[in-house]
Amino acid sequence: MKKLIVLCLMLAFLLSGCGSSKVIDGKEYDTYGLLNESKMKNDNVEYRMIIGNVIWGVFLCETVIAPVYFFGFSMYEPVGKKGEVNKGEI
Repeated sequence: MKKLIVLCLMLAFLLSGCGSSKVIDGKEYDTYGLLNESKMKNDNVEYRMIIGNVIWGVFLCETVIAPVYFFGFSMYEPVGKKGEVNKGEI
């Protein structure tokens, strides 16, 4: 029974850790993290933290590679232009 619960939790975490790029005014904006923030972040775009990737980064901290990817390159995703994002959707 415990194995089934662990398997279901792992599956839920696997499906929740996603970030996606978004096209805003004809330009595609990609996710960014702590290592590529200066190159990828745009000051005119609203971003939100990808909670699933943070959970995966902490959960897989012993692997070293997974946290570097999740925290370094895929921690925030674009949601829209600043000032136009409906705060009720976030």
